[in-house]
Amino acid sequence: MQNQPPPPPLGGPPVGPPPMSQSDERMWAMLTHLSSLTGFFTLVGSLVGPLIVWQVQKEKSAFIDYHGKEAVNFNITMALAAGVAFLLFLILIGFVLFWVVGTVWLIFTLIAAIKANNGEYYRYPLSIRFIK
Repeated sequence: MQNQPPPPPLGGPPVGPPPMSQSDERMWAMLTHLSSLTGFFTLVGSLVGPLIVWQVQKEKSAFIDYHGKEAVNFNITMALAAGVAFLLFLILIGFVLFWVVGTVWLIFTLIAAIKANNGEYYRYPLSIRFIK
């Protein structure tokens, strides 16, 4: 008969993942924002990237949960704005508006990523709060 470890005690505290370090929290919060840059390569990447990172990491840290909600809300807002700009291509103003929306999206995403990496809470301007 082989030596087997004793079974864990019953009724003890639940064993969960170790707490996340502050540098890991900041890194995941930053990646939540930067994952939206996959929108350059796929049509829905700007929404799916932050949503996946947020859903996987939100239970591990309130800081990541906050930044995840912000990133998802902002990217939904920008997707709606891009859709409106696309519809306005018929009257030619949409071409200019589409570039403005894209520039605002890129600049605010990079600012949010830098703030998250610095450990700061950042709230996107011009963002509709779909998820609270």
